[in-house]
This record gives sequence, structure tokens and C-alpha cells, in this order.
Amino acid sequence: MSESWGDILRPQAIDLVLLAAFLALTLLGFLRKSVRLKYVTLAAAVGYMGFYKSSLISISDVFRLTDLSVPPFKYSLAWYLFAGFVVVSTVLWGRVYCGRVCAFGALTQLMDAVLPKKLRIEPPPAIEQRAAWIKYGLLVALVGYYVATKDLASPVQYAEPFWMFTLFGTKPMWIGLAVLLTATVFVRNLYCRFLCPVGALLGIVSHVTVFKIKRWSECNTCKICEKTCEWGAIRGPKIVERECVRCDDCERLYLDQKKCPHWIILLRPVKGRPSGPPAPAAVPSTPA
Repeated sequence: MSESWGDILRPQAIDLVLLAAFLALTLLGFLRKSVRLKYVTLAAAVGYMGFYKSSLISISDVFRLTDLSVPPFKYSLAWYLFAGFVVVSTVLWGRVYCGRVCAFGALTQLMDAVLPKKLRIEPPPAIEQRAAWIKYGLLVALVGYYVATKDLASPVQYAEPFWMFTLFGTKPMWIGLAVLLTATVFVRNLYCRFLCPVGALLGIVSHVTVFKIKRWSECNTCKICEKTCEWGAIRGPKIVERECVRCDDCERLYLDQKKCPHWIILLRPVKGRPSGPPAPAAVPSTPA
């Protein structure tokens, strides 16, 4: 007797509902550009996606895709929902997963929010830009290692810290994690910015993002967003899609009529201009 979809869905129903609720929260906070919802999402990512589910996109998932060794669809609906969300959101907006869903990235962002700013060390831009390429080298090296050895375990243990959410690891792994988190106290989002091979892969996919962050013409000379960006993703008038995690900081500045030069110039009083609300602003340009 074959299984009905009811029999298949019943044991997966709670997991599907919780995951769908979390992803809906993620999209709501992202689309509304809400700081409060963003931090609620980050906390939920650590608690739910991290310690409860221990479900993160890992380099091992990339390895499985190279062999097409994916789990059976009907018994792994939550996995496909999660993976589908990561792929679709990356194609539509960029590295939303890195900025809001990844439990380790969420943890380091929460650390950055509560730790004293005086502890931070900002790498010089030249070093930061070069260091950002390390993760792409690691991605190539790890994929090459897997193709040559078919070893799934070692890269997951030593190239990624995501195992920490299972609370199981060897002594060298815990020591390495302690060193990484200690370094993150001083250089914010260290792993995500410079070392994460999954972030590197999603960064590559981000080059085909459909809805890019728009820019005003004043962005050619203004440096406010560049100084605000915590990810080193804004360089002059250009947003580097592969490094941008859609944290919303610059987009909120674009909407701030008291800080963004575009609005300050547009709304400043001009002699002879009739009083009343300003004309609708031109839509900011999208980089090619």
C-alpha cells in the first residue's frame, strides 16, 4: 500500500510550519527595512536555525550538489523549502541568507551590536579588499579537495564553525572556534567577510541579482553610506554585490531626508520656489 501525502506530510508538518514562519519573518523585516524586525530575525536565526535545528547551508551541501546526491524530495520538504529560499532570495536580492538567516552570521552580528565599539579594529581598505578574496580561494580549494578525495567530514569540521550549534566538537575544533570568536570581538563579522566559502559561492551568484540596491546621482561624491557599511561592500559610487549582505543600513540612509544629501539638496529652500510639498523625486539609478 502506497503512502498518501497526508502520511508523508504529518511528521514534517511542525517543521514546515516553523520554517515557513521564520522565512516569512525574514522577508517581512527585509522588505520593511525594519531595524527591530532585523534583530528579532537574527535572534530567531541563532535560536531556531542554529541551536534548535542546526540547519545552515554548508560547504557539504555544495559538495552534494556536485554529485547530485540530494535527499529524497517527499521526505525532506523542509530542506528543499530552505534551499529553495536561499537560491531564490539570492537571485532576487543578493546575499539575504548571509545577512539574516545564517545562524553563525546572525550570532556575530548580535555580538557586534552589544560589544563596545571602542574594541573594534577597522582594517585599512586596501587590506580589507584583498582579504575579502580569501574566501573565494578557500571555496576553490575545498571543492578541489572534495573532488579529489570525496571527504565530506574534514572540510565541515575545520573550514566551517557551524558545527558549534550541535555542541559536539573535538578539543582542537573548540580551541579554533574560541580563537575565531575572540578575533571577531575586534574585527566584526570576520568569518563572514573573509573566510566563509558558502558566502563566496552566494557572492558569485549575487552577480545575477535582479533587484539591486539603487543609487542616487549624489552617491558619486557622497561617502556617508560607504563609511556606514560594516561589510566593506560600498566603494565610492559602486556597491560590490558579491560582498553586500543586504543589511539595509545604506537603504535606510537613502530614505532619511535629514541625512541623505539627495533629499537635503532636493528639499532645501530655493528663492522663488513656491511653498508646498516638493515635486516627486526621480527614481534613483540602478548600477549596470
